[in-house]
Amino acid sequence: MNGTLARAWKACLLAGAVSLSGCSYLNDVTEAVLPSSAPAPGQVGNVQGFLGGVVADEPKAALTGRMVLSSGGTAADAATAMGLMLGVTLPSRAGLAAGGGCLVYAPSPDSPNGGTPEALMFPTSAPARPGGADRPASPPMLARALFALQARYGRLPFEQLIAPAEEAARFGVSASRALVSDLSVVARPLAVDPVARSVFFYGAQPLSEGSSFIQPDLATTLGTLRTTGVGDLYVGQLAKRLIAAQPAAGGGLSDEDLRKALPKFVPALTAPGSNGDRIAFLPLPIDGGLATIGALQVLGKNTAATDEANTRALALATLARSGSTDVAGMLAAPQPASSIGALPASTTFAALDKDGRAVICAVSMGNLFGTGRIARGTGLLQAASPARKPQPLLSVAMSWSPERRAFHGLAGGSGQQGAPLAAAVGLFDGFAGRLPSRPPEPGRANVIACPGYLPGSSASCAWSTDPRGSGLAIGSN
Repeated sequence: MNGTLARAWKACLLAGAVSLSGCSYLNDVTEAVLPSSAPAPGQVGNVQGFLGGVVADEPKAALTGRMVLSSGGTAADAATAMGLMLGVTLPSRAGLAAGGGCLVYAPSPDSPNGGTPEALMFPTSAPARPGGADRPASPPMLARALFALQARYGRLPFEQLIAPAEEAARFGVSASRALVSDLSVVARPLAVDPVARSVFFYGAQPLSEGSSFIQPDLATTLGTLRTTGVGDLYVGQLAKRLIAAQPAAGGGLSDEDLRKALPKFVPALTAPGSNGDRIAFLPLPIDGGLATIGALQVLGKNTAATDEANTRALALATLARSGSTDVAGMLAAPQPASSIGALPASTTFAALDKDGRAVICAVSMGNLFGTGRIARGTGLLQAASPARKPQPLLSVAMSWSPERRAFHGLAGGSGQQGAPLAAAVGLFDGFAGRLPSRPPEPGRANVIACPGYLPGSSASCAWSTDPRGSGLAIGSN
């Protein structure tokens, strides 16, 4: 027995001959000497047993999310840490400058949105006055969006959630299969930018899988966001550095663009599901939600009709891009087949915590590796302006039961024009327990589902990433 504790017991026994009340201090001594049975909130291992699950297209981001859940963080805390880590490990699709959208759900009627999913919208935008910019860039959206998400639905300090990404950028991280695969597609044009070449190449060769790479400028930026606040990237010294780098990066961003780069929470687009469920989607102007509803309309009648579902999805997206905003009218009317053309790559990531709170996000750089240029001195890979590149189909869906006040399932689709169908197929597969989901090419699906609902039956919950990809789904039962 520890010497201090042994002396405390001896003193207690002696005092017992006179008065048992004299031993009341023993608990204080014991707590000071012996560690508690579980780590404190905010430390890994705080949550025992079922903690939920996470899924992402890059393994280190998923592991970071699980660590946050284990520390007692909410789904929003986990998604925030995952998004920040993806900015380091998968900047081809999810850099700090990325645009996108998230669906957020908390079952309690006392939650910020009263127990109903809401959408966090932060699509890319064009610079107001690009001038002669040869690579027009979108103002950075992901950093502010994740801060807003965590401030509204999180529990842990934001500084704690940004630290893993900062550490990975500063001390190095292994190049994942997902990053190397993207790099192989655009290595030649990316190498033209000397700053990007210094990060993603060893001499004349692009990074290989498993090779370590560091991003010291990005680490400094993340450190500033951690210590000074995210606002510094938009109205502070970081903003000035980013603007000063624009002539060389060719992005055309101004201080006005940065100030106006504001995410917003809006009501989600919803549709009826089965058994009294409702399904939430990202609303317009992000059209991947509308396209996913179209795919679900077809699959609800015949789950094998994937070709028809894909045709319906792309027809609705094409109609929305022509300027139509009448969602009900578009969904009610038959649409002819159409070709939407080549689209930018995207990625999805999601988290579910032990209490049934859930977040799923779809983000994109507007092009693989965005504009292909890093703003010198910031480590920030710039996202492509939608004025130059078509918008991606950002496709996520989340099902919940208003009656039970419980989460049922979520799915995120990627794979350019195959994203809406992938999200729809993933949702059906999750409900049916057919995981991992394998939607038709080129779609890829990330899924978390609780067929028995959560809160309720945590044993029914499962999570999966598409086996044809390079991601990771992980949690704990």
